[in-house]
Amino acid sequence: MNKNDLIQKLPKTELHLHIEGTFEPELMFEIAKRNNIKLPYDSVESLKNTYEFNNLQEFLDIYYQGVNVLKKEQDFYDLTWAYLLRAKADNVVHAEIMYDPQSHTERGIDFDYAINGIHRALQDGQSKLGISSYLILSLLRHLSENECLETLQLAIPHLDKIKAIGLDSSELGNPPEKFTRLYAKADELGLLKVAHAGEEGPPEYIWSALNILDIDRIDHGNRCLEDEKLVDYIVKEKLTLTVCPLSNLKLCVVNDLRKHPIKTMLDKGIKAMINSDDPAYFGGYVNDNYKAVTKALDLSEEEIIQLAKNSFTGSFLSSEEIAKYIAQIDRLKKGVLY
Repeated sequence: MNKNDLIQKLPKTELHLHIEGTFEPELMFEIAKRNNIKLPYDSVESLKNTYEFNNLQEFLDIYYQGVNVLKKEQDFYDLTWAYLLRAKADNVVHAEIMYDPQSHTERGIDFDYAINGIHRALQDGQSKLGISSYLILSLLRHLSENECLETLQLAIPHLDKIKAIGLDSSELGNPPEKFTRLYAKADELGLLKVAHAGEEGPPEYIWSALNILDIDRIDHGNRCLEDEKLVDYIVKEKLTLTVCPLSNLKLCVVNDLRKHPIKTMLDKGIKAMINSDDPAYFGGYVNDNYKAVTKALDLSEEEIIQLAKNSFTGSFLSSEEIAKYIAQIDRLKKGVLY
């Protein structure tokens, strides 16, 4: 079995995926037309031509422009369903999906529209596609903590739909400690906790996310390698890093996939795993990311399998579910198809 076939056959999870970042241009134009919204682009191609970014902020400017066409519950359903179909094609069996409620409420969209549309699609993903999922309420760190606390309050009637709280958007200048009260409140509500840290921000941001916000998983975390004590701590605590290779390349976090740190992470015993982040903008879904780093870093079959295993052990699935999927991977490793 060649490496690309192995990648295709491996069951895997996706733990770092922004549902708004899966908004393919074709669907964007379709929903814009449905909602009588005029996009500032005359074609799918002209929109795609804007997807060249020098940093995170340049991407975010385009990203927030794209979400403007999402207005109704059905729009959020269609967006999520399109992602689930694509995930199914990559043999993703479980996804922990982030969504940005403030990107919508700030535009005057009712909080319920987005979460209900996304949740309904995730339920259909389970029943029709066999993809289990959890939803992560991801808040925008460029906004104030009070604004984020207000949004968390809006989410309380929907806690049965939400597994965890997250933190995304502009990292630099918005350190984790800015959100101490927010994460304390999320803890009170019984939510698990993740946060973007160490993508553009320094290793100190990762320490703060761990020590002050008490997060359960690190989103990105690339810059942990600059601090050996931090690496040792991450390994000792068996913390997972949700790494996004093509995103890192597109946003100039790395300038060459051959220099991507994921192999070094594995070599050091870090539980890194692969995700697509915002695949409509960054040029690839999960398997595209696996294939790109496998080729660039000449990953071995053992390393590919370890990445897939890490995707399960780093998830919020039950220990029984994790064990089931690890056993499937081990059977595949032995050449037994299931």
